[in-house]
Amino acid sequence: MPSLSEETHGAVSRLMPGSTIGIVGGGQLGRMMALSAKYMGFRIGVLDPTPDCPTAQVGDFQIVADYDDKAAIRELAEKSDVLTYEFENVDADALDEVRGEVAVPQGTDLLRVTQNRIAEKTFINRHGIETAPWRAVNSRADLVAALGELGYPAVLKTCEGGYDGHGQIVLHGEDDLARVWPDDDFPPAILEGFVDFAFEASILVSGDGEHYVTFPIVHNIHCNNILHLTIAPADVPASVEARAHELARTLAGGFELAGTLAIELFVTKDDRVIVNELAPRPHNSGHYTIEACSIDQFDAHIRGIAGWPIPQPKLLSPAVMVNVLGQHVAPTRALIGEHPEWNVHDYGKAAVKHDRKMGHITVLTDDTAATVKALESTGCWDDLK
Repeated sequence: MPSLSEETHGAVSRLMPGSTIGIVGGGQLGRMMALSAKYMGFRIGVLDPTPDCPTAQVGDFQIVADYDDKAAIRELAEKSDVLTYEFENVDADALDEVRGEVAVPQGTDLLRVTQNRIAEKTFINRHGIETAPWRAVNSRADLVAALGELGYPAVLKTCEGGYDGHGQIVLHGEDDLARVWPDDDFPPAILEGFVDFAFEASILVSGDGEHYVTFPIVHNIHCNNILHLTIAPADVPASVEARAHELARTLAGGFELAGTLAIELFVTKDDRVIVNELAPRPHNSGHYTIEACSIDQFDAHIRGIAGWPIPQPKLLSPAVMVNVLGQHVAPTRALIGEHPEWNVHDYGKAAVKHDRKMGHITVLTDDTAATVKALESTGCWDDLK
Protein backbone atom coordinates (compact mmCIF):
# COMPACT_ATOMS: atom_id res chain seq x y z
CA MET A 1 0.00 0.00 0.00
CA PRO A 2 1.39 3.40 -0.88
CA SER A 3 1.82 6.39 1.37
CA LEU A 4 -0.40 9.38 0.62
CA SER A 5 2.53 11.03 -1.17
CA GLU A 6 3.13 7.96 -3.35
CA GLU A 7 -0.58 7.52 -4.00
CA THR A 8 -0.80 11.10 -5.32
CA HIS A 9 2.56 10.91 -7.16
CA GLY A 10 4.01 13.56 -4.88
CA ALA A 11 1.18 16.04 -5.34
CA VAL A 12 -0.04 15.71 -1.74
CA SER A 13 2.25 14.58 1.06
CA ARG A 14 -0.05 15.49 3.93
CA LEU A 15 -3.79 16.04 4.11
CA MET A 16 -4.70 19.32 5.77
CA PRO A 17 -7.68 20.11 8.05
CA GLY A 18 -10.71 21.04 5.96
CA SER A 19 -10.07 18.20 3.51
CA THR A 20 -12.68 15.50 3.06
CA ILE A 21 -12.24 11.84 3.95
CA GLY A 22 -14.74 9.47 2.35
CA ILE A 23 -15.51 6.26 4.25
CA VAL A 24 -16.93 3.20 2.52
CA GLY A 25 -19.09 1.60 5.20
CA GLY A 26 -21.08 3.40 7.84
CA GLY A 27 -21.03 1.11 10.90
CA GLN A 28 -19.42 1.61 14.28
CA LEU A 29 -15.84 1.47 13.01
CA GLY A 30 -16.57 4.17 10.46
CA ARG A 31 -18.30 6.19 13.17
CA MET A 32 -15.25 6.09 15.43
CA MET A 33 -12.93 6.85 12.48
CA ALA A 34 -15.12 9.86 11.73
CA LEU A 35 -15.03 11.11 15.33
CA SER A 36 -11.23 11.00 15.28
CA ALA A 37 -11.12 12.74 11.91
CA LYS A 38 -13.49 15.49 13.07
CA TYR A 39 -11.20 16.29 16.01
CA MET A 40 -8.42 16.83 13.47
CA GLY A 41 -10.57 19.16 11.38
CA PHE A 42 -11.48 16.88 8.49
CA ARG A 43 -14.87 16.68 6.80
CA ILE A 44 -16.47 13.24 6.50
CA GLY A 45 -18.54 11.61 3.78
CA VAL A 46 -19.87 8.07 4.01
CA LEU A 47 -21.30 5.52 1.61
CA ASP A 48 -23.73 3.10 3.25
CA PRO A 49 -27.09 1.58 2.23
CA THR A 50 -28.73 2.43 5.59
CA PRO A 51 -29.99 6.03 5.88
CA ASP A 52 -28.74 7.81 9.00
CA CYS A 53 -26.20 5.04 9.61
CA PRO A 54 -23.90 5.35 12.65
CA THR A 55 -21.16 7.12 10.68
CA ALA A 56 -23.56 9.54 8.99
CA GLN A 57 -24.76 10.69 12.41
CA VAL A 58 -21.34 12.23 13.09
CA GLY A 59 -20.30 12.97 9.49
CA ASP A 60 -21.04 15.73 6.99
CA PHE A 61 -22.83 13.89 4.19
CA GLN A 62 -24.00 10.42 3.23
CA ILE A 63 -24.45 8.67 -0.09
CA VAL A 64 -27.15 6.05 0.41
CA ALA A 65 -26.19 3.11 -1.81
CA ASP A 66 -24.87 -0.44 -1.69
CA TYR A 67 -21.17 -0.92 -1.05
CA ASP A 68 -20.60 -2.41 -4.51
CA ASP A 69 -22.45 0.39 -6.35
CA LYS A 70 -19.67 1.68 -8.63
CA ALA A 71 -21.51 4.88 -9.51
CA ALA A 72 -21.93 5.66 -5.82
CA ILE A 73 -18.27 4.91 -5.08
CA ARG A 74 -17.33 7.25 -7.91
CA GLU A 75 -19.60 9.95 -6.47
CA LEU A 76 -17.96 9.57 -3.06
CA ALA A 77 -14.54 9.74 -4.72
CA GLU A 78 -15.46 12.95 -6.53
CA LYS A 79 -16.49 14.57 -3.25
CA SER A 80 -13.48 13.38 -1.24
CA ASP A 81 -9.73 13.94 -1.08
CA VAL A 82 -9.01 10.50 0.42
CA LEU A 83 -11.01 7.27 0.58
CA THR A 84 -10.85 4.65 3.32
CA TYR A 85 -12.93 1.62 4.25
CA GLU A 86 -14.21 0.26 7.55
CA PHE A 87 -14.54 -3.43 6.64
CA GLU A 88 -13.02 -5.90 4.22
CA ASN A 89 -16.00 -6.77 2.03
CA VAL A 90 -15.49 -3.81 -0.29
CA ASP A 91 -15.22 -4.09 -4.07
CA ALA A 92 -11.46 -3.71 -4.61
CA ASP A 93 -11.91 -3.30 -8.38
CA ALA A 94 -14.34 -0.43 -7.82
CA LEU A 95 -11.78 1.31 -5.59
CA ASP A 96 -9.03 0.79 -8.16
CA GLU A 97 -11.22 2.40 -10.83
CA VAL A 98 -11.36 5.70 -8.92
CA ARG A 99 -7.74 5.87 -7.77
CA GLY A 100 -7.00 8.26 -10.62
CA GLU A 101 -9.46 10.72 -9.10
CA VAL A 102 -8.94 10.26 -5.36
CA ALA A 103 -6.19 8.93 -3.11
CA VAL A 104 -6.73 5.51 -1.52
CA PRO A 105 -3.67 5.33 0.76
CA GLN A 106 -4.64 1.90 2.13
CA GLY A 107 -4.49 0.65 -1.46
CA THR A 108 -6.25 -2.53 -2.47
CA ASP A 109 -3.50 -5.16 -2.11
CA LEU A 110 -4.20 -5.57 1.60
CA LEU A 111 -7.92 -5.66 0.85
CA ARG A 112 -7.52 -8.46 -1.70
CA VAL A 113 -5.26 -10.47 0.59
CA THR A 114 -7.60 -10.25 3.56
CA GLN A 115 -10.68 -11.01 1.45
CA ASN A 116 -9.37 -14.49 0.69
CA ARG A 117 -8.26 -16.79 3.50
CA ILE A 118 -5.85 -18.76 1.28
CA ALA A 119 -4.20 -15.59 0.00
CA GLU A 120 -4.00 -14.34 3.59
CA LYS A 121 -2.42 -17.52 4.98
CA THR A 122 0.01 -17.62 2.05
CA PHE A 123 1.08 -14.00 2.62
CA ILE A 124 1.61 -14.56 6.34
CA ASN A 125 3.60 -17.79 5.84
CA ARG A 126 5.77 -16.20 3.13
CA HIS A 127 6.88 -13.65 5.70
CA GLY A 128 8.10 -16.40 8.00
CA ILE A 129 5.16 -16.19 10.38
CA GLU A 130 3.35 -19.23 11.71
CA THR A 131 -0.37 -19.91 11.14
CA ALA A 132 -2.52 -22.94 11.87
CA PRO A 133 -1.72 -25.78 9.41
CA TRP A 134 -4.05 -25.49 6.44
CA ARG A 135 -5.03 -26.97 3.08
CA ALA A 136 -7.06 -25.57 0.19
CA VAL A 137 -10.16 -27.68 -0.48
CA ASN A 138 -12.60 -27.40 -3.39
CA SER A 139 -14.62 -30.61 -3.06
CA ARG A 140 -15.60 -33.27 -0.55
CA ALA A 141 -12.82 -35.47 -1.94
CA ASP A 142 -10.30 -32.67 -1.29
CA LEU A 143 -11.69 -32.36 2.21
CA VAL A 144 -11.29 -36.06 3.00
CA ALA A 145 -7.71 -35.97 1.71
CA ALA A 146 -6.92 -32.85 3.75
CA LEU A 147 -8.40 -34.41 6.88
CA GLY A 148 -6.14 -37.38 6.28
CA GLU A 149 -3.18 -35.00 6.57
CA LEU A 150 -4.36 -32.60 9.27
CA GLY A 151 -6.64 -34.90 11.25
CA TYR A 152 -9.55 -34.08 13.53
CA PRO A 153 -10.58 -31.71 14.95
CA ALA A 154 -10.39 -29.13 12.18
CA VAL A 155 -12.28 -26.08 10.96
CA LEU A 156 -13.67 -25.80 7.43
CA LYS A 157 -14.09 -22.20 6.26
CA THR A 158 -15.19 -20.59 3.04
CA CYS A 159 -12.29 -18.78 1.37
CA GLU A 160 -14.25 -15.56 1.15
CA GLY A 161 -16.91 -13.96 3.30
CA GLY A 162 -17.88 -15.02 6.78
CA TYR A 163 -17.73 -12.96 9.96
CA ASP A 164 -18.08 -13.79 13.65
CA GLY A 165 -18.17 -17.51 12.91
CA HIS A 166 -20.36 -17.45 9.80
CA GLY A 167 -19.22 -19.65 6.89
CA GLN A 168 -17.40 -22.03 9.25
CA ILE A 169 -17.98 -25.68 10.13
CA VAL A 170 -16.14 -27.29 13.03
CA LEU A 171 -15.35 -30.94 12.30
CA HIS A 172 -14.77 -33.15 15.33
CA GLY A 173 -15.14 -36.49 13.54
CA GLU A 174 -16.56 -38.28 10.51
CA ASP A 175 -20.15 -37.75 11.69
CA ASP A 176 -19.71 -34.01 11.14
CA LEU A 177 -19.09 -34.53 7.42
CA ALA A 178 -22.87 -34.74 7.01
CA ARG A 179 -22.95 -30.98 7.72
CA VAL A 180 -20.55 -30.19 4.88
CA TRP A 181 -21.75 -28.75 1.58
CA PRO A 182 -22.51 -31.18 -1.30
CA ASP A 183 -20.09 -31.25 -4.22
CA ASP A 184 -22.47 -29.34 -6.50
CA ASP A 185 -22.59 -26.48 -3.97
CA PHE A 186 -19.04 -26.70 -2.53
CA PRO A 187 -17.44 -23.24 -2.43
CA PRO A 188 -13.71 -22.58 -2.57
CA ALA A 189 -12.69 -23.35 1.00
CA ILE A 190 -9.82 -23.84 3.41
CA LEU A 191 -9.38 -26.51 6.07
CA GLU A 192 -7.46 -25.38 9.14
CA GLY A 193 -6.03 -27.73 11.71
CA PHE A 194 -6.86 -27.01 15.35
CA VAL A 195 -4.36 -25.04 17.39
CA ASP A 196 -4.02 -26.07 21.04
CA PHE A 197 -3.86 -22.51 22.30
CA ALA A 198 -3.79 -21.14 25.82
CA PHE A 199 -5.81 -18.06 24.85
CA GLU A 200 -6.73 -15.77 21.97
CA ALA A 201 -5.01 -12.42 21.61
CA SER A 202 -4.55 -9.58 19.16
CA ILE A 203 -2.23 -6.73 18.37
CA LEU A 204 -2.70 -3.56 16.33
CA VAL A 205 -0.14 -1.92 14.08
CA SER A 206 -0.52 1.42 12.32
CA GLY A 207 1.55 3.12 9.67
CA ASP A 208 1.82 5.91 7.12
CA GLY A 209 3.19 3.70 4.35
CA GLU A 210 6.76 3.95 5.60
CA HIS A 211 6.87 4.07 9.40
CA TYR A 212 5.02 1.73 11.76
CA VAL A 213 3.96 1.74 15.40
CA THR A 214 2.43 -1.04 17.48
CA PHE A 215 -0.11 -1.15 20.30
CA PRO A 216 -0.01 -3.52 23.30
CA ILE A 217 -0.84 -7.19 22.85
CA VAL A 218 -4.24 -7.89 24.44
CA HIS A 219 -6.11 -10.95 25.69
CA ASN A 220 -9.48 -11.61 24.01
CA ILE A 221 -12.35 -13.75 25.24
CA HIS A 222 -15.04 -14.82 22.76
CA CYS A 223 -18.52 -16.19 23.41
CA ASN A 224 -20.50 -17.78 20.58
CA ASN A 225 -17.80 -16.67 18.11
CA ILE A 226 -18.31 -13.00 19.04
CA LEU A 227 -15.77 -10.98 21.00
CA HIS A 228 -16.97 -10.55 24.58
CA LEU A 229 -14.02 -9.14 26.55
CA THR A 230 -10.66 -7.57 25.78
CA ILE A 231 -8.14 -7.35 28.61
CA ALA A 232 -5.28 -4.90 28.12
CA PRO A 233 -2.48 -5.67 28.38
CA ALA A 234 -2.30 -9.44 28.04
CA ASP A 235 -0.38 -11.13 30.83
CA VAL A 236 2.35 -12.76 28.76
CA PRO A 237 6.09 -13.42 29.03
CA ALA A 238 8.42 -10.82 27.53
CA SER A 239 9.30 -13.25 24.73
CA VAL A 240 5.65 -13.50 23.63
CA GLU A 241 5.21 -9.74 23.75
CA ALA A 242 8.38 -9.20 21.70
CA ARG A 243 7.35 -11.78 19.09
CA ALA A 244 3.90 -10.22 18.70
CA HIS A 245 5.37 -6.76 18.10
CA GLU A 246 7.97 -8.19 15.73
CA LEU A 247 5.49 -10.04 13.53
CA ALA A 248 3.15 -7.02 13.50
CA ARG A 249 5.91 -4.80 12.16
CA THR A 250 6.94 -7.48 9.65
CA LEU A 251 3.41 -7.73 8.23
CA ALA A 252 3.01 -3.94 8.20
CA GLY A 253 6.24 -3.64 6.23
CA GLY A 254 5.13 -6.34 3.82
CA PHE A 255 1.98 -4.38 3.05
CA GLU A 256 3.63 -0.92 3.25
CA LEU A 257 0.76 -0.26 5.63
CA ALA A 258 -1.12 3.02 5.64
CA GLY A 259 -3.76 3.10 8.36
CA THR A 260 -4.43 0.49 11.04
CA LEU A 261 -4.15 -3.29 10.72
CA ALA A 262 -5.45 -5.73 13.33
CA ILE A 263 -3.78 -9.12 13.78
CA GLU A 264 -5.71 -11.84 15.58
CA LEU A 265 -3.43 -14.29 17.39
CA PHE A 266 -3.30 -17.58 19.22
CA VAL A 267 -0.86 -17.82 22.13
CA THR A 268 -0.03 -21.47 22.76
CA LYS A 269 0.71 -23.21 26.04
CA ASP A 270 4.40 -23.33 25.12
CA ASP A 271 4.42 -19.57 24.34
CA ARG A 272 4.33 -19.70 20.55
CA VAL A 273 2.54 -16.84 18.78
CA ILE A 274 0.41 -17.95 15.83
CA VAL A 275 -1.48 -15.63 13.50
CA ASN A 276 -5.14 -16.51 13.07
CA GLU A 277 -6.55 -13.75 10.87
CA LEU A 278 -5.90 -10.19 9.67
CA ALA A 279 -8.33 -7.28 9.54
CA PRO A 280 -7.30 -4.36 7.26
CA ARG A 281 -8.83 -1.74 9.56
CA PRO A 282 -9.38 -0.83 13.19
CA HIS A 283 -10.77 -3.71 15.22
CA ASN A 284 -13.25 -4.45 17.99
CA SER A 285 -10.41 -5.60 20.27
CA GLY A 286 -8.77 -2.18 19.92
CA HIS A 287 -11.64 -0.09 21.28
CA TYR A 288 -9.96 0.03 24.70
CA THR A 289 -7.32 2.31 23.15
CA ILE A 290 -9.76 5.25 23.11
CA GLU A 291 -9.43 5.69 26.88
CA ALA A 292 -6.39 3.60 27.75
CA CYS A 293 -3.72 4.75 25.27
CA SER A 294 -1.94 7.98 24.43
CA ILE A 295 -3.27 7.67 20.88
CA ASP A 296 -6.12 5.38 19.91
CA GLN A 297 -6.45 3.03 16.94
CA PHE A 298 -8.81 5.38 15.08
CA ASP A 299 -6.58 8.43 15.50
CA ALA A 300 -3.67 6.33 14.26
CA HIS A 301 -5.68 5.13 11.26
CA ILE A 302 -6.70 8.65 10.25
CA ARG A 303 -3.19 10.02 10.76
CA GLY A 304 -1.77 7.16 8.68
CA ILE A 305 -4.03 7.69 5.67
CA ALA A 306 -3.65 11.48 5.95
CA GLY A 307 0.15 11.29 5.85
CA TRP A 308 0.54 12.62 9.39
CA PRO A 309 3.28 11.16 11.61
CA ILE A 310 2.08 8.62 14.16
CA PRO A 311 3.61 8.66 17.66
CA GLN A 312 4.37 5.35 19.36
CA PRO A 313 1.27 4.57 21.46
CA LYS A 314 1.71 4.31 25.22
CA LEU A 315 -0.61 2.35 27.50
CA LEU A 316 -1.72 4.91 30.08
CA SER A 317 -3.74 2.44 32.16
CA PRO A 318 -4.67 -1.24 32.10
CA ALA A 319 -8.24 -1.64 30.87
CA VAL A 320 -11.08 -4.05 30.26
CA MET A 321 -13.42 -3.62 27.29
CA VAL A 322 -16.73 -5.49 27.14
CA ASN A 323 -19.08 -5.58 24.16
CA VAL A 324 -22.70 -4.56 24.53
CA LEU A 325 -24.80 -6.75 22.25
CA GLY A 326 -28.49 -6.23 21.56
CA GLN A 327 -29.61 -8.29 24.55
CA HIS A 328 -27.30 -6.28 26.83
CA VAL A 329 -28.57 -2.81 25.93
CA ALA A 330 -31.45 -2.64 28.42
CA PRO A 331 -29.59 -4.11 31.43
CA THR A 332 -26.47 -1.97 30.93
CA ARG A 333 -28.47 1.23 30.42
CA ALA A 334 -30.36 0.49 33.63
CA LEU A 335 -27.05 0.47 35.54
CA ILE A 336 -25.32 3.50 34.00
CA GLY A 337 -26.18 5.62 37.03
CA GLU A 338 -24.46 3.15 39.37
CA HIS A 339 -21.15 2.85 37.52
CA PRO A 340 -19.19 6.07 37.09
CA GLU A 341 -16.17 3.95 36.08
CA TRP A 342 -17.95 2.79 32.91
CA ASN A 343 -16.88 4.61 29.73
CA VAL A 344 -20.01 3.93 27.70
CA HIS A 345 -19.99 3.96 23.90
CA ASP A 346 -23.25 3.60 21.98
CA TYR A 347 -23.06 3.15 18.21
CA GLY A 348 -26.37 4.80 17.33
CA LYS A 349 -27.85 1.80 15.54
CA ALA A 350 -31.57 2.12 14.91
CA ALA A 351 -32.57 -1.50 15.46
CA VAL A 352 -31.62 -3.43 18.60
CA LYS A 353 -31.08 -7.08 17.66
CA HIS A 354 -29.91 -10.13 19.59
CA ASP A 355 -26.13 -10.63 19.24
CA ARG A 356 -25.78 -7.39 17.27
CA LYS A 357 -22.92 -5.16 18.43
CA MET A 358 -24.69 -2.07 19.77
CA GLY A 359 -21.87 -0.52 21.79
CA HIS A 360 -19.12 -1.23 24.27
CA ILE A 361 -17.97 -0.27 27.75
CA THR A 362 -14.35 0.32 28.77
CA VAL A 363 -13.15 0.38 32.37
CA LEU A 364 -9.73 1.70 33.34
CA THR A 365 -8.34 -0.32 36.22
CA ASP A 366 -5.29 -1.35 38.20
CA ASP A 367 -6.69 -4.88 38.58
CA THR A 368 -8.07 -6.32 35.34
CA ALA A 369 -9.07 -9.65 36.91
CA ALA A 370 -11.14 -7.91 39.58
CA THR A 371 -12.72 -5.67 36.95
CA VAL A 372 -13.74 -8.66 34.84
CA LYS A 373 -15.39 -10.19 37.91
CA ALA A 374 -17.12 -6.91 38.73
CA LEU A 375 -18.54 -6.61 35.21
CA GLU A 376 -19.75 -10.20 35.21
CA SER A 377 -21.32 -9.79 38.67
CA THR A 378 -23.71 -7.14 37.35
CA GLY A 379 -25.70 -9.88 35.59
CA CYS A 380 -25.81 -7.88 32.36
CA TRP A 381 -23.95 -10.60 30.47
CA ASP A 382 -25.44 -13.69 32.18
CA ASP A 383 -26.76 -15.00 28.84
CA LEU A 384 -23.16 -15.66 27.77
CA LYS A 385 -22.33 -17.94 30.71
